[in-house]
Amino acid sequence: MASYDCSKCPGYCCSYPVIPITKRDVQRLADHFGLGFAKARKKFTVKDDEDDYVLRRKADEHFGKVCRFFDTDKRRCGVYEARPSTCRQYPAASRCGYYDFLKFERELQEDNEMVATTDNR
Repeated sequence: MASYDCSKCPGYCCSYPVIPITKRDVQRLADHFGLGFAKARKKFTVKDDEDDYVLRRKADEHFGKVCRFFDTDKRRCGVYEARPSTCRQYPAASRCGYYDFLKFERELQEDNEMVATTDNR
């Protein structure tokens, strides 16, 4: 049984610097947006040293950068039904370290609305 609640998270996992996806994930996104594979690959991914398909990122006021599909107003996935397999499998364990951290900080700060972020200003 899962010991976390993604609805209370500001999207920590979406702020990972590298979110690798598969060729099948690119196709799923292409289908979702009504695009061909090549266009979706160019629009949604970049290649890095280790992975052929890495999700592009965009600016975020809290984390600096997040997944390009992350809805920064609602703080949740903007393509949930078409989300990549990496996202579908996360977290692989019954506990989410980020959720545990958030709960700990909220208890420590005695603030149930507190969101732990980095301030790059």
